[in-house]
Amino acid sequence: MKSEDPLLAAWEKTLARKGHMPAILNTAGQVLRTFRGIEEHARAVETTIARALEAKRHSPKPHNVSAIQIGNHQDWPSSFLVCLRKRNVFLPIDESVPKDQSDAAFSVAAKSGITDWGDKPPTLFKLTSGTTATPRLVRFRSEQLLADCNQICETMEISDVDLNFGVIPISHSYGFSNLLLPLIARGVPMVVSCDRTPRAILADLARTNATVFPGMPLFYQAFCEINDTPALPNLRLCISAGAPLSAAVAKKFFEKFKKPIHSFYGASECGGICYDREGKSDIEGFVGQPIRGVEVELVDATATSSRIRVRSAAVGDGYFPKPDEGKLGTGTFIPDDLLAREASGFKIVGRISDLINVAGKKVNPAEVETQLLHFAGVRQAVVFGRSAGAGLRNEEVVACVVAAPAVSENDLLRFCRTGLSTWQVPKQIFIMDAIPTNERGKISRQDLARRFSTTGKSSPLRRLGS
Repeated sequence: MKSEDPLLAAWEKTLARKGHMPAILNTAGQVLRTFRGIEEHARAVETTIARALEAKRHSPKPHNVSAIQIGNHQDWPSSFLVCLRKRNVFLPIDESVPKDQSDAAFSVAAKSGITDWGDKPPTLFKLTSGTTATPRLVRFRSEQLLADCNQICETMEISDVDLNFGVIPISHSYGFSNLLLPLIARGVPMVVSCDRTPRAILADLARTNATVFPGMPLFYQAFCEINDTPALPNLRLCISAGAPLSAAVAKKFFEKFKKPIHSFYGASECGGICYDREGKSDIEGFVGQPIRGVEVELVDATATSSRIRVRSAAVGDGYFPKPDEGKLGTGTFIPDDLLAREASGFKIVGRISDLINVAGKKVNPAEVETQLLHFAGVRQAVVFGRSAGAGLRNEEVVACVVAAPAVSENDLLRFCRTGLSTWQVPKQIFIMDAIPTNERGKISRQDLARRFSTTGKSSPLRRLGS
């Protein structure tokens, strides 16, 4: 009987078409699961669960939560299929999330089993990084997940003749949409990798003949610094998401590997938003045009930069357990990022929370960073605000830069004064060997503000490690 769930219906077509063909490979190129093997494993798990419930004389209720907290493993597709058939809500949790936090997320998600969802029961909860201690989940139905998968694959021209290289976490929204869903809904096989060492990734890309690499900026930057890199003749598509991609890194990668990097911009709440189809832009923060099926408009069309309003069939139904309908709902999502129109697309210029309050004037860190990056020898710049002192409510502008040895703080301050307003010029500039990032390759301005607070701050002229 044909499934009523659109993702299961898509899987049935994938299974009929690809059957005994390889679906999941390891980094040695060995087949871990065929498409038929994924189905057989899912059915075996379902049988085991049914027998256990029968022994306990327990009748399962729909919308209970099934959490999964594993690395990039061959069991991901089967586990998701089991949840779809049991009408459970799937909750991916990253391996790096501590037990107390994962327990808290599961506790919140478990309320789904006693919630009246009407005619819109969720299939998936995405765990987002909120600003409070209470976990916040985004709820999705299969229709929305399938829409996101189709929009991504059609825009990026990814098909079942490709081979995805899966080193980004499948538990994250990016990995779920670009690795797991294309396998289930469109038959795109993938390599599963848990080795995030840059040299190992390059070797595995070459060994497996992967054609599509969904990566992050920290990978591409590391690739550029490796000598004696292997040839990658089969790699046809390099994608970068999760954090802004430096134009300098994109340029260096192209010079070294003769392959463009395509910036991809999305959010947990709505899936893919924009994509740089050409991969040739040297504009900082450029993320290209809206992907197919997505509408993007500036909330404040009169401003040079603004938050955006995203509309598409892939937008989640809302937050859980506490909704925020002004931000997410009815097919619309408003991210906290600030975007500006650039060429034929958009570029990211900052976030609402990043604006620095200097004596009542709002300073956009991106404008200061752009000025610093124009100075010869500066390879990276991050600008943030910190408290101007005890008892003072306003902030001061501070910057961290990665620069050539000959560059000094005084040189940079003089250069900033030539192109910025007085209140935009940094109070202090720290020159570092590397700017620290988290496990997703993202830089936290808040973490830097805490590290370089006005109390006990490091000497501005000393080159600092990460």
